[in-house]
Amino acid sequence: MANPQLHPLEVNPRTGEPFLRLRKHKNVILTPPRSSDIPENIRYLNDPHVNDMLSGPPVPYLLEHAEAWYKVISTPSEETLAAIEAARDMPDLITVRHCPVRVIREVKEDGEDVFLGDIGLLRFDEGRLLAPDGLQADDEQKAKYVNANIERPVGDPEIVWSIGDYLAPSHHGRGIMTDVLETLLWDWAVPRMGVRRICASAFEGNHGSIRVFERNGFTVTKTVENWAVVKGRMRNLHVVEWDYSTAVPPSGSS
Repeated sequence: MANPQLHPLEVNPRTGEPFLRLRKHKNVILTPPRSSDIPENIRYLNDPHVNDMLSGPPVPYLLEHAEAWYKVISTPSEETLAAIEAARDMPDLITVRHCPVRVIREVKEDGEDVFLGDIGLLRFDEGRLLAPDGLQADDEQKAKYVNANIERPVGDPEIVWSIGDYLAPSHHGRGIMTDVLETLLWDWAVPRMGVRRICASAFEGNHGSIRVFERNGFTVTKTVENWAVVKGRMRNLHVVEWDYSTAVPPSGSS
């Protein structure tokens, strides 16, 4: 019998792997990370159509980077699934610290799946943006705001979350990432993690990401000029925010 604590995740009957099916693109799912994803991550994160709009991944993106990243993202997934298993017999769904599924895959007619990208939900750790508007925070103050956000207990509605994602260029323009974010937000983040506040960002010029956020009820709240030098040039940064108290749940959300 499947563990009821996995809800709303399904379980692949062949592999036993849990997954979250997208609301609209039923042939696209989110799964835990797999070590076999490492070559695909290397391929896409060396693609200028992907990496130019990402601040984190180095260029060139090497095997050592991909292996280290796999360890970073697989641990929270494994810990969350372990906590869910430990709570199997509890009558009510528990609130969890992380989302155990994040890798975007397209399921083919034969049941095999293809790696398409990644979406991660994490506690916001940019001290410059956590500080109150108008405050020119020094490094110590920035660290204080970041640590306070990280130390909040699981399910605390005051936690500020953030989102990082990318999608294979071959699948841009199909509404997939909009659906990925909607599904992650309303089927897992809100009901299973207690997410109530999100602050995310996109470099100026990343029109696709801004559209994805806006279609999911995010609002561009500011544009920070001369945010940082990334990939050899100075970038401006759009900041987008979402608040559960003013959000309009899409059809099918409880």
